[in-house]
Amino acid sequence: MTFTDFNLKESIQHAVAEAGFTEPSPVQQEAIPLVLDGHDMIAQAQTGTGKTAAFGLPIMSMMEADGSVEGLVIVPTRELAMQVSDELYRFGRNAGLRTATVYGGTSYSKQIDRIRQASIIIATPGRLQDLLKSNMIKISPKFVVLDEADEMLDMGFLDEIKNIFTFLPKERQTLMFSATMPKAIRKLAEEILENPKTVSITKSETTNTKITQQYYVVQEHERDDALVRLIDFKNPNKCIIFCRMKKEVDRLVAHLTAQGFKVSGLHGDMEQKQREVTIRAFKQGGIDIFVATDVAARGLDVNDVTHVFNYHIPFDSESYVHRIGRTGRGGKSGEAITLVSPNELRTIKRIEKDVGTQMSTEVIPTRVEVQNAKANELIAKIAETEVTEAAINLVKTLQHDLDIVTIAHLLASMIQGENAVKGKDKIGLDHAEIAKAFERSRDEKSSKNRGRGRAPRRRNDRDRNERGGDRRSKTRHHSGGGRDSRNGGRGSNRG
Repeated sequence: MTFTDFNLKESIQHAVAEAGFTEPSPVQQEAIPLVLDGHDMIAQAQTGTGKTAAFGLPIMSMMEADGSVEGLVIVPTRELAMQVSDELYRFGRNAGLRTATVYGGTSYSKQIDRIRQASIIIATPGRLQDLLKSNMIKISPKFVVLDEADEMLDMGFLDEIKNIFTFLPKERQTLMFSATMPKAIRKLAEEILENPKTVSITKSETTNTKITQQYYVVQEHERDDALVRLIDFKNPNKCIIFCRMKKEVDRLVAHLTAQGFKVSGLHGDMEQKQREVTIRAFKQGGIDIFVATDVAARGLDVNDVTHVFNYHIPFDSESYVHRIGRTGRGGKSGEAITLVSPNELRTIKRIEKDVGTQMSTEVIPTRVEVQNAKANELIAKIAETEVTEAAINLVKTLQHDLDIVTIAHLLASMIQGENAVKGKDKIGLDHAEIAKAFERSRDEKSSKNRGRGRAPRRRNDRDRNERGGDRRSKTRHHSGGGRDSRNGGRGSNRG
């Protein structure tokens, strides 16, 4: 089966082809026809199964782009909202479908302006409820999607979700996606869905068993040093480094270029022609390292990528599966390496559980260890090198002033200087420190549960996501076909 079998609107089908999608995943095969037939649906599918396209493609194919809000997607976190918005933007831009991303911690007025121009809203529950209750917006979407429903309930959003649905029209098509189906989810489905069809995709091996998965624990300020050290140590043939934001891509490209690596960036602000030239250089060996955002790397198919680095842990398990799937292609083996801070250890365990995999805990090698490894590689390389006539003549010339041993020492020093390992000796946490960090994480979780009970803890989690935990983050949204009015292009911080 291919995507052409769904008979999607021509502009949507063209976007699917541009994204490099050919064969639909199991959840897409089952869900898309049901959605196109107008059924409400509840789908149980694990992360990494292509859920966004499973609901996004059919509802966008049925939209009229009439200037009103036709679709509403509710997600648990602002990070997921941005990711879903990026993907829907790519699918819908040729059809004139604009998207607006709505979450807490940003300007109400700017988001309202984007909503007025949008065909699809991707929103977190807290901010969306605020906008609806205060009558700042009035929407009548034909299609409503509840994504990661179990995650939203676990974060304490049940009341907000129920309240949101009181503001939505009765005549609508409602889709619910959830990795698990606890009683609370089933009860909610009975309240908001009408005669739903059910799709259930059983959990399977979602990651390639030939991909070795590792994570290294570092302090936040050590990420750059850790990345360079690991590239030196792993010596990848071709690698992709994944970042969360476009500005992070640009900064890392500059940093790695200054370290002497052949590197280029890939993100959503690049023109298609520039993107094609960059990818061609990567495939042909002119570039060894790609630094990319999640969305920009979708559809990137390079068979000899030996390593994938997650500069930051991805926001969700589905992104993790997409990222590491860039290596280990064509039957080859690969390595997936993730940098995490001590505060992100619980997230690593959640991704392991979601994906059904296990990552090994590793310690970043010291400068001396990398230097010794490079020395061994150099010795092996020298032993395999063929002697050329030009080299013989060079040594003869040098012998006019120097003895042969001194010449050898000078040449070896010059080569080793070019391969010197920079930075401090120890980077990141060792195994004992990682174990203590895990213990602290468990103690903090236990203390919060005892001190405030489960419901308040979840509300705090919600607030952190809704109100923008990182105060430095800028407003992100799509409108005008995904264009940002400030710079005439897509938002400067997105992929």
